[in-house]
Amino acid sequence: MAGRDLRALFSTNDRGLSTAEAFTNRQFQWELVGAALTEHLRRTADPAFDAEDLEAPRDNLQVFHGVGGIGKTTLSRKLEAALAGAEHRPAQWGEPTWSGERILPVRIDLARSAGTDFEQVVLTIRAALAELGRPLPAFDLALRRYWEQQHPGEPLEEYLRRGGLAGRFGKAMPQQMQSALADVAQALLLPGSVGTAVGAVTGSLVRALRERRQTVRALAGCARLADLLEAEPDLETLSFYPHLLAWELAQLPADKKVTPVILLDTFEDVGDRTHRDMERLLQRVVWLMPNAFFVITGRSRLQWADSALQGQLDYTGPAAWPGLVAHDMPAARTTSALAGRGRRRQVLIGDFSPEDCDDYLARRLARDGQPLIGDEIRRVITDRSHGLPLYLDLSVMRFLEIRRTGRDPQPADFEVDFPALIARTLSDLTPDERHVLRSVALLDAFDLALATRAAGMTHEAPAMRLIERPFVREQPFGLWPYHLHGLIRSTVRGADDQADDRWSPRDWQQAAERALEALGTQWAAGSGRDRVLLVGCLRQGLALARDFRLDLDWLASAAWSYVSDSVWEPIAPPARPDAERSETAADALVELLSALARRQHEHRTVTADRLTTVVGAGLLPTDLHEMAVYYLAKAQRDIGRSDDSRQGMQLVADGGGRLAPAARRGLAHLARLAGDFPTAYDVVQTLGWEGRHYRVEGDILWPHGDMERAAVAYEAARDEAEQHNVAGERATSQAQRAFVLAFTDPDAADDELHLAEQLLTGLDLRATTLTTKIAALVRDAGAISSLEPVRLLRAEISNAGLASAEAALELALCFHHAVQNDYDKLSAAISRLQNLTRGGDYTYYDDIAHFMADRSLSGASAARWLDGEQPTRSRWRTLVTARREYLRNAR
Repeated sequence: MAGRDLRALFSTNDRGLSTAEAFTNRQFQWELVGAALTEHLRRTADPAFDAEDLEAPRDNLQVFHGVGGIGKTTLSRKLEAALAGAEHRPAQWGEPTWSGERILPVRIDLARSAGTDFEQVVLTIRAALAELGRPLPAFDLALRRYWEQQHPGEPLEEYLRRGGLAGRFGKAMPQQMQSALADVAQALLLPGSVGTAVGAVTGSLVRALRERRQTVRALAGCARLADLLEAEPDLETLSFYPHLLAWELAQLPADKKVTPVILLDTFEDVGDRTHRDMERLLQRVVWLMPNAFFVITGRSRLQWADSALQGQLDYTGPAAWPGLVAHDMPAARTTSALAGRGRRRQVLIGDFSPEDCDDYLARRLARDGQPLIGDEIRRVITDRSHGLPLYLDLSVMRFLEIRRTGRDPQPADFEVDFPALIARTLSDLTPDERHVLRSVALLDAFDLALATRAAGMTHEAPAMRLIERPFVREQPFGLWPYHLHGLIRSTVRGADDQADDRWSPRDWQQAAERALEALGTQWAAGSGRDRVLLVGCLRQGLALARDFRLDLDWLASAAWSYVSDSVWEPIAPPARPDAERSETAADALVELLSALARRQHEHRTVTADRLTTVVGAGLLPTDLHEMAVYYLAKAQRDIGRSDDSRQGMQLVADGGGRLAPAARRGLAHLARLAGDFPTAYDVVQTLGWEGRHYRVEGDILWPHGDMERAAVAYEAARDEAEQHNVAGERATSQAQRAFVLAFTDPDAADDELHLAEQLLTGLDLRATTLTTKIAALVRDAGAISSLEPVRLLRAEISNAGLASAEAALELALCFHHAVQNDYDKLSAAISRLQNLTRGGDYTYYDDIAHFMADRSLSGASAARWLDGEQPTRSRWRTLVTARREYLRNAR
């Protein structure tokens, strides 16, 4: 029988209609599925139900549709799991009304990426039914005949294994099909050799069915089996075989009864509204299996109830699919709306309610039945998600990613935005909007003006329309309020764009140049010293210059503004996806600024190595090259490589550039480290503000025990930094002031330390932070009850690789032991101090420790004191005796 005759054979009747309701609550969606499935089970249990009835309206499906990323696939998977067993069902969903009934969920992903064709759909349904543990002879014979005709020489077992169906459902299906063939051959009394040939068996079976032989009475009840076995076994015929499955399910004994729930996900990928070939085949499956229940999820509502589709699909119109008829939705979920909800077969998916967000996160990851994501983290994610399911998925991924690093996730880790990916809506954009979209894909964030200038347009209308799209997220209080979702951005920039208006490499290059210029314009127009704008423009501009090999342009002057404040916010853009780095000035500047910011978090040896690479590459212009040399010299000084540091500082000082005063200050520090205080003091007189003369003066005075004058110098340095609005220098000077006053006046030091901590807020200054901790130790000297905090601080300083802080900590301990008159511990501290200063720097700390204890020096001192050794010794000894008196009075 030809295919057209088969369509005539399987004609249809229509009846009734129903309404649909929009909703957003996932629990309510489960209630809809539950109500529909309950009604379906009640209908199929009715003795009057006939699985072969081809005229009854179909109500054996539930459709959920909504925009991409709203959570349809997640819902499909959740429904599959919940139907598979109570242990996978959210507690708030409640017990289903069909307890005792056997439900078999079968989920099929129709996404193009999954590569699912119609053949695989049919095989998946049959493979799932292998769980019954018995052949389905009517269907199995037809399918075996189809397979041998369409796949000659290809074993079905191998196909199932290769497609993953054997692993998913087991390997019983081919054996069951072979058993069905053998059983029918035996019933027909066919010889063994003939019984293995499916063509001979089906031919004999058709004749037996036509002749109404008793030997095939078990299959004679399937009225259309002979017609299907006679038809040409092609794809069209295969689409009618589900009718045989429906008949087989109806023949199962009561103890074997099962209701398949077939979940067809990503239904929009079966084809477009013009070519409905795959949709027609799938609709036929739904229609011909009225005793199975289908849950369909996709972007668009099913149009099967539209009479206008007659001729494109086999079964159309409101009478055929009463539950799919489109109606206006009530605004709220009222009691009347819930009544009869089992007949509402097509609904729009909205956002998750807060309760469903929490439930999703609680059940998405679990251990021993308990939520892996804690209450507080779930609350943060829920609040920031705005009910968007994709945000929840990305948050779960972030949770797992953080756990893989070896630490426990914290609520603050999830105070980030994950806008939904709505890639399929890009086709709805106008040409101008697509142009703006590609342009802003080069930016981390943007506003209307930046987007318009980056796109090279003279009017903002396309950008205004673009920001209304759901894949653009708004942060009203950010520097730039808008940003693209990360996946959309990376897709636009990195995907193989086959659109008619796709950009060439030159188009992208020109857009990058426009974007860099636009950022520079915004930075130049910033009022005063806008640090946030500076850092934001630098981050985005550096990425553009690096990725597109652009000239530094305004980035050079912005880099100088960045380092001038000594704040050190993270500045480096994300690493490029490609492994190789371009050898450009932009690459070198990114590495330079990144090393300077990261030195607050890395051992100074790492900083020195990174900066050595930058200096060696020679890619930067002269002034920025000197910046790299200067900070390399600073890192070398921190790790005790004083000779190398001195060479670099001298080079920069001799160059006479922007950092020449700072380099002269560096030379003064190196002289001080070597104990050559007169030389260092002479240099101070030439430094001025740019060389931070007051702070350097304080650094020279306090080793002499002249704490009052040192405190005055640091106060002057702090005030001068405040006048110049240099936050980092202000905090550093205040921390040093607290440190020196901690020796003389513990009570005053409390206030000074509090101010230092306030000034450090929002700054990333590791060495200065350590100074405040050492100052707190000095403040408490003589009264410290436990040295455990000291051991922790020693480890922290060692990890930072700051030789100056290591020596200062041991000197503070010497002060503490001298005050306590514990000379054994003092000797141990002095020994550690001597080991630390063996390289030549800070050797005068050993002298100071002896001065504190009023001990004679073990050898000649290399220090050249400003006013001689004896006055210095006297001042340090006086500090110790004064602290003892302070503690006696405090008791």
